[in-house]
Amino acid sequence: MNHQNILITGGTGSFGKAFVKTILNRYPDVKRLVVFSRDELKQFEMAQTFPESRYPAMRYFIGDIRDESRLRRALEGIDVVIHAAALKQVPAAEYNPFECIKTNVLGAQNLIEACLDSNVRRVVALSTDKAAAPVNLYGATKLCSDKLFVAANNIRGNRDIRFSVVRYGNVMGSRGSVIPFFLAKKDGGVLPITDPAMTRFNISLQEGVDMVLWSIDNAWGGEVLVPKIPSYRITDVATAVGPNCRQEIIGTRPGEKVHEEMITASDSFNTVDLGRYYAILPSTPIYSLQEYCKKTGAKQVPVGFAYDSGTNPDFLSVDQLQGLIDKHVIGQQFD
Repeated sequence: MNHQNILITGGTGSFGKAFVKTILNRYPDVKRLVVFSRDELKQFEMAQTFPESRYPAMRYFIGDIRDESRLRRALEGIDVVIHAAALKQVPAAEYNPFECIKTNVLGAQNLIEACLDSNVRRVVALSTDKAAAPVNLYGATKLCSDKLFVAANNIRGNRDIRFSVVRYGNVMGSRGSVIPFFLAKKDGGVLPITDPAMTRFNISLQEGVDMVLWSIDNAWGGEVLVPKIPSYRITDVATAVGPNCRQEIIGTRPGEKVHEEMITASDSFNTVDLGRYYAILPSTPIYSLQEYCKKTGAKQVPVGFAYDSGTNPDFLSVDQLQGLIDKHVIGQQFD
C-alpha cells in the first residue's frame, strides 16, 4: 500500500475508520488515502482524529455512490478502491426498499463503471453473511452487489483491474450491532432477545481489515472470500454483557434468520479451502478451478458443504466473549 492512491467508499463508518488507522500505521508512505462518503459531519469528526496536517495522505471527499459523475471525479488517479458504502439496517431496508436498492445495487454498478473507465487496478467490495440465501431485502441487495462485482471481471478486457468480494459475519462493536445495543440497555436490567436459539458469526474490525488487505494482494479477481471465524449464541452475548440482567424474549424481526449462512450447499461446487479463508469462485469461470487450486494450494470443498453459524464447530464461550468485548468494543471507546 506504500506509494499507492487508495479510496474507500463509506469511509466514515466503523470499518472505514479501522481501515484508515491500519493503513496510516502500517504504510507511512501511502501516497493518498481518500475517504469518500456523504455525511459532512462524520467527515469533520473523522478529520479530528486523522487531520490532513498530521497525515498528508488524507483526503476527505463528499459524495454519494448514487452519483456516478462524482465518483468518476473522486477516482482520478486512484489505484485501489475499497467499497464499504451501504445501507445495512435490515428493518429500514424492509420499510424503504428502493432506497436500499439505489445505494447497494445501483451504487455498486456506478462504482464498477467508474472504475472500469479509470486507472484503478484493484477493487475489493465488502459483503455480508446476509447475502447468502437472503431472506431480507438488505441481504438480497448485497447478493446482487456481489454478483455485479464478480461479473465485472468478465468485461474488464485488457485493463489491469481485478474485482473481488469479501464476505464476513457480524463485526464486533460496529455501529448498530448487537453488542453496543446490549451495552446501552444493560443499565435497565433487561436485555431483549429475539430468539434464544439465535447464533451469529463474529469477526473483529481488525480481522476484517486484514482480510481486505489480504484480498488486495492475493485475489485473482471474481472470488467471494469468506473467513473461518467463530460463532456465538445471542444468549451468551447477553450473559457476557449483562450477567445480572433478565433476558426477555421478544421474537424475531421481519427478515431475520435464526442462523446466518456464508456458504450454501449450492455454492459448494465452486468453493475452495485456502486454509485461512474459503473462496467461492465465479460460476462463469474466468479461470479454471483446477488451475486456481494448483497455483494457490487450495483444496475443493466436498459437494454439499455449507458454512453457517449454527453448525459451525467453533463457538465462543461467555468468558471469551467478555474478553473480546472488553478489547474490541469497550476498549475502542477510549482508544
